[in-house]
Amino acid sequence: MFISPSGTSLKSSLTKAVFFGIEPTPELLGILVVYFVQGILGLARLAVSFFLKDELGLSPAEVSALFGIVALPWIVKPLFGFISDGLPILGYRRRPYLILSGILGSLSWVGLATLVHSSAAATLALALGSLSVAIGDVIVDSLVVERARAESQGEVGSLQSLCWGASAFGGLITAYFSGLLLEHFSTRTIFWITASFPLIVSIVAWLISESPVSEKPDLLTVKHQLGELRKAITQKAIWLPTAFVFIWQATPTADAAFFFFTTNELGFEPEFLGRVRLVTSIASLLGVWLFHRFLKSVPFRVIFGWSTALSAVLGMSMLLLVTHTNRALGIDDHWFSIGDNLILTVMGQIAYMPVLVLAARLCPPGVEATLFALLMSISNLGGLLSYQLGALLMHWMGITQTNFQNLWILVVIANVSTLLPLPFLNWLPATEITTRTIEPDVKVDADATPTKQHGGQALLPELMSELVPQSLLQQPAEEPAE
Repeated sequence: MFISPSGTSLKSSLTKAVFFGIEPTPELLGILVVYFVQGILGLARLAVSFFLKDELGLSPAEVSALFGIVALPWIVKPLFGFISDGLPILGYRRRPYLILSGILGSLSWVGLATLVHSSAAATLALALGSLSVAIGDVIVDSLVVERARAESQGEVGSLQSLCWGASAFGGLITAYFSGLLLEHFSTRTIFWITASFPLIVSIVAWLISESPVSEKPDLLTVKHQLGELRKAITQKAIWLPTAFVFIWQATPTADAAFFFFTTNELGFEPEFLGRVRLVTSIASLLGVWLFHRFLKSVPFRVIFGWSTALSAVLGMSMLLLVTHTNRALGIDDHWFSIGDNLILTVMGQIAYMPVLVLAARLCPPGVEATLFALLMSISNLGGLLSYQLGALLMHWMGITQTNFQNLWILVVIANVSTLLPLPFLNWLPATEITTRTIEPDVKVDADATPTKQHGGQALLPELMSELVPQSLLQQPAEEPAE
């Protein structure tokens, strides 16, 4: 046996360094693989965008509307939790649903690779894939929450941070390749490759340790939980902040139109867009770190107010690219786009982090996980409305695959509208919420950026936008930054 200078075995050292001190059991590896797969599914993100634009010939408005519909499964995500708890399959509540989610996901990508030739079929296939990830996310999150409760005080947050790292790693390694592969393969070939990833979830589901359930679902318990949930959401201290977050998320987005502009007008190639996605993935993690290091103790009203105002001002920098003013200043389109996306992503992540912390800390004891999922579903509903409003504005302004004359107006509206929630800042808690909840089912996808990052290259709606390292949610907010 190898011994480290400290006298501990090599295995113990690796366990502490790689697995944060958690014993690497087959079940843990299975859970981490599921999160990793959620990250690597980003491999097809750019392929989907180009497929809808070039092969199906959809307009920016149609693409934006389609992505809003695809986000629907994430709005009813809490329902999947109730179904898995109340309707075991062959006596098991977790494993069969994970297997099912993997099969559904694979079928959705196979459908895109073979059968999809219309916008309706594409919407159905992408919605099925979204449903697959949402179901798998609910199941694996519940497994993490159950196991996190057994953590000692010194290990609090380790399991969630480990899961976050797996998802972030998957997103990072596919960010650049999502564009590079498009230079050498067709979109449908990439869909075939992606179809193999969800099957990994079905395979590792057998590693999940689960005892069969013999008793029937306890309807009285479910009824009691629903009653507690109703009491919670009728409290002004909960529904007012939730309403603020909904309004903040629901302002229109120009993402779809901007993707068409960068590819059709500026001529950005897929490989370069892959580089942009890699930069924004890293920038998103940087935003998380900056919030955790310097801003997590700042009151919600202050950080929401300043981050929203700064994001709106910095977002106007896209006007330089849309009007080609950057060229007059001697700045190449490619370099300007990378720098602009980097800054906006960092700011967007910092602005979005308080949403996650606020949602987690609003949840009262007894219904923590369910209420948190419900609050994030309402936030996702705002994101869906954001895409639909953006689609409506694109249609009204006549923004098409080739006509970007009014794109600058859309950019102005999209950024100015983000200021609309500011008059309602008093709906947020005046001071930090210090009530500690159980560990909510949250993690970070390094490939995801907040939906308020107008003009970002990633077109798929941020279906996992509630992701954030658990370490941010484990301690009372008034603690000083480390």
